[in-house]
Amino acid sequence: MAKNSTGVDESYSSQIRAKKIFRNVICILLCVISILPFYIMIVNATLPSSRIQQGLAFIPGGEFIENFKGMLRETKGSGTTFWSAMLHSVIIAVPATVLQVYCATLTAYGISVYNFKLKNVAWSFIMAIMMIPAQVSIVGFMAFMKTIGLYGSYLTLIIPAAAAPTTVYFMKQYMEGALSVEIIEAARIDGSGEFSTFNRIALPLMKPAMATQGIFAFIASWNNLYTPTMMIADTKKYTLPMFVQGLRSDAIRVNYGYVYLGLSLTVLPLLVVYFALSKYIIAGVALGGVKE
Repeated sequence: MAKNSTGVDESYSSQIRAKKIFRNVICILLCVISILPFYIMIVNATLPSSRIQQGLAFIPGGEFIENFKGMLRETKGSGTTFWSAMLHSVIIAVPATVLQVYCATLTAYGISVYNFKLKNVAWSFIMAIMMIPAQVSIVGFMAFMKTIGLYGSYLTLIIPAAAAPTTVYFMKQYMEGALSVEIIEAARIDGSGEFSTFNRIALPLMKPAMATQGIFAFIASWNNLYTPTMMIADTKKYTLPMFVQGLRSDAIRVNYGYVYLGLSLTVLPLLVVYFALSKYIIAGVALGGVKE
């Protein structure tokens, strides 16, 4: 049986190389499939509407500036502008993300660290809420917001973010392996208060999980179209997804160059948030790979 200079069977080495090549090809293919829709969206943002209607294009055009100016012109007199809609989305997405991640981490902390009689019942209730879609409760939620006088306010899109059962579930699962109860008990013995222990000890250990859920929460809030459409009737308060949706409201006069440009600009803040928080995710993966 032929062997190479390191004493390894050549047929076995060739099998390993073939597997590596196959895995690399699959990974490259998946990357191309993932990136291609974003590339086409950006290319369409640089093309006139007539060219976009003709079919797929892979070469950028020279209409980006004209599409941008036209998109701004289209919004004049409609109640809001592109920059105002982006500001409205920031006003909603940032506090909603912070509130969701913090409250979910605090809830997971309480479920994991404390022992109380209704602990299993509380956890079962959180799991049950995960199975209820938002569409089922939207009518009752609208009626409740009208009753307390918050209908049409951005608070209707921010405050409910504090109750995020999916985020609580993720945080609890991560906390079971990343947070030691002995550390919490040692802090209590040293005289640390409960909130001080949570903010100064638990939160730093949860940074990778919080960064991950922060990305998901920001994307969900930023791209949310269903709930703002139901809760915000004033066109002056439209968010960015509602603004982009308005560009397609007239099927006869719709300019697809404007629409794709609006979609491309909508994605940019999401990329900024991802790259800003990705270092914490990488640090968490590296930390999780070290076993004592």
